Amino acid sequence: MIRFLILSGYFELMMYLQVSGRLDQYINVHYRYLVFLTMGLSLILALVQLKIWAGSDKSAKQSHHDHDHGLNTPYQRGIAYLLLVIPLVVGLLFPTINLDTTIVEAKGFSFPVSKESVGDPEMNTQYLKPDTSIYYNKSDYNDQMTKLMRKYETDQKLEVTDENYLEVMELIYNYPNSFVGKNISFNGFIYETQKNQQKYDFMFRFGIIHCVADSGVFGLMTKLPANLAVKNNEWLHVEGTITLDFFEPFQRQLPAVNVTKVQTVTAPKNQYVYRAF
Repeated sequence: MIRFLILSGYFELMMYLQVSGRLDQYINVHYRYLVFLTMGLSLILALVQLKIWAGSDKSAKQSHHDHDHGLNTPYQRGIAYLLLVIPLVVGLLFPTINLDTTIVEAKGFSFPVSKESVGDPEMNTQYLKPDTSIYYNKSDYNDQMTKLMRKYETDQKLEVTDENYLEVMELIYNYPNSFVGKNISFNGFIYETQKNQQKYDFMFRFGIIHCVADSGVFGLMTKLPANLAVKNNEWLHVEGTITLDFFEPFQRQLPAVNVTKVQTVTAPKNQYVYRAF
C-alpha cells in the first residue's frame, strides 16, 4: 500500500506542477513531454502496486517482497520509502519563487561560468553568457554555433524574444566582433553594481538550459542615458547598438548595449527564458 501511495503521489505531483504552472521553474519547458511520460509511468506502476496489494494471494506478496533487492528489513524499507517521499514533500510543500537580483548580489557573477561549476557537469550555474558547450564535443559545438550564426549574421537589428533570448546571447558572447554595430532590442531586469566609484548597469534574464541545475542569469552590460534613474529588479525594454566596453572588475571587454531608447515594462508572468535545441 505504501508503494502505491508513493507512486500515485509522484503522478499527482507532476499533475499539480503542470496545472499550477510551477513546472516551468524546474525544467526547460521544451522537455515537458518527459513530465507526461513520468506521469504515465507513475500511474501504471501505482495501479500495479494497488493490484498486488489488493490481491488475496499472500504467497505472491511474499514473493514480491523477496525480490526487493536486499531491502528485507523494516529499517531498510523505511529508509528507502523516506528517500522516495522527500521529493514529494519538497515539491508539494516548499514554495517556489522567481529569482531576482538578490541572488546576484549574494553570489556575484563571473565569466563565463561560476567557479564552482568548472569541470563539474552536475553544477553548472552560469552567469552572463549561456554556455551549451558542456553538452557537446568541440567540433559538434562549433557546428551548432555556425548553424545558429546563419540565422542572424545578415540581420542588422536583433529582435530578442523569450524564445531566442539564450541562443542570441550565446552567439553575441561567442562572436562579439560580428555583432558590433548591430541594433538590438530586448526586455530584462536591471542589475546595478559599482566598482571603484564606477557604476555598471546590466540587463538580465534568468534562464534554464536543461533544468534548474544549469540555470543562470544571462544578459548584457548596458549604457543607459545619464539622466535615467533606475533601480534593481526594475523591468525595462531597451533598444540600442551593440558595442564592446571594458568591464574593469573582469579586466576585459564585454559585449554591451549603447541604449538609445528605453521604457519601463511590466515583468512577465513567467520571468524565465529557456534554451531550444
